Amino acid sequence: MAPLPPPEPARHLETTASLEARKLRFELNRVLLPMGVEGSFGVIRHPGASLAVPVLDDGRVVILRQYRFAVATRLLEFPAGTLDPGETPLSTMQRELQEEAGYSATRWDPLGALLPCPGYSDEVIHLFLARELTALEQPPAGDDDEDLEVLLMEPGELDRALASGDEYLDAKSVSAWLRAKQLLGI
Repeated sequence: MAPLPPPEPARHLETTASLEARKLRFELNRVLLPMGVEGSFGVIRHPGASLAVPVLDDGRVVILRQYRFAVATRLLEFPAGTLDPGETPLSTMQRELQEEAGYSATRWDPLGALLPCPGYSDEVIHLFLARELTALEQPPAGDDDEDLEVLLMEPGELDRALASGDEYLDAKSVSAWLRAKQLLGI
């Protein structure tokens, strides 16, 4: 997978507003864009995240049905999480796979990175394919505010859910699934 392109930064003139939230910061900035246009732009500053497509030895995928406050519904998502200070993308994903799905993996293949919302956020999500999974007898506790259910799905079942629209899948999971299928040859 190709690395992200080098940045072509705008000239920062001033930050006119800033608001801190859990793991995020919203900024309103006045900038001079590379093509010479000046304007005010809002951006969500994000520390980055990781996501894994966990695949069991029998080919089934481990996926979550998770409640998301912003859209007030449950979505199908692969395990993912925000990078904590000092964590690498892989160590974040190893922790999140255990906390959210109750599995550990011994084989980790990188699937590249993606920019989920570049129009208003600097978030980068690092994608992995997790294999050689082991179910944990006592998974570590995750975040108190997570409302999720762990599901095991056949690849065809996940494809049908994606194609039918009967289940909502978030964009990062759709992208990761397409990349994982290429590596898996399915």
